[in-house]
Amino acid sequence: MSTPNTDPRPRPDPLTALLDQLRLTGTLYCQTDMAAPWGIALPAFEGLTLIAIVLDGACQVQLEGEAPVRLETGDLALIPNGARHDLLSDPEADRVPLDQLDVTPLSQRYETLTLDGPGPRARITYGVVRFDQVLGAQLMTHLPKLIVSRGAQDEDSWITSTLAIIARESEQLSPGGEAVITRLTDVLVIQLVRSWLATEASAQTGWLAALRDPHLGRALTALHDQPQRDWTLETLAREAGLSRSVFAARFTEQLGQSAISYLTQWRLHLARRALSDTRTPMIEIAETAGYGSEAAFSRAFKRQFGHAPGAVRRDADPA
Repeated sequence: MSTPNTDPRPRPDPLTALLDQLRLTGTLYCQTDMAAPWGIALPAFEGLTLIAIVLDGACQVQLEGEAPVRLETGDLALIPNGARHDLLSDPEADRVPLDQLDVTPLSQRYETLTLDGPGPRARITYGVVRFDQVLGAQLMTHLPKLIVSRGAQDEDSWITSTLAIIARESEQLSPGGEAVITRLTDVLVIQLVRSWLATEASAQTGWLAALRDPHLGRALTALHDQPQRDWTLETLAREAGLSRSVFAARFTEQLGQSAISYLTQWRLHLARRALSDTRTPMIEIAETAGYGSEAAFSRAFKRQFGHAPGAVRRDADPA
């Protein structure tokens, strides 16, 4: 006989569980010390999340086609989907492409940049990070192009105390300081996402709301956890605790597509990550995604992403 579950703690909803599981892969962190006037033109970073943390001074962040946003000491700017943007001392400053700047690498993941000028100085920690789960990357696509946190407005906030540690470590750059800065920057990214989800009205609609739904959330969690399972509309409805017709209607209304269409897209996203991050033979990836041949897989992949799966593997391993 099975033992009944006597744990009195409520199970977290799927969105909360997702946030608790978020993990980042630190791609690159840059500690800057720049005196105005200065401007940096940053390219788009597909599949990556960017964060600018103003430790001292002020700057402007400007997304392509949008007005600049001023950041001051203690403020953070998060660009969830790596959109092209400029970071600059003022809107009139000349923008220099990132690849033309003379940065000093201190390790594989950490570098510094100093720009001298006659004007006020600004110290900014800039991070380029990636979520190590496809689900985390999926979450980023549902966030706005830019999220700004005004940490400077709350002297007692967790942001302020975290920034104080980062600022101290960046000034000293003592042994182990790089690890402290990169780890705390990861924490700031995740906490900014959590804060936005908790406070913004737009986080209560679409995919994010579906994850919170007591029925749809169960089905989505099962689908995400077991994408290789032979799911049907009936089995997903059973997982959600709804009739087939009610589940189908609610799913389409909430997410704008059928459950089976969503399942297909989810499998293809997992396949794309496998092509990029592993050397698994393509036929195995195709079969895991539910396709009986590489040709069928390739056609579906190209419909979804606009390019063949082989291009992803070539980009991941150009040699």
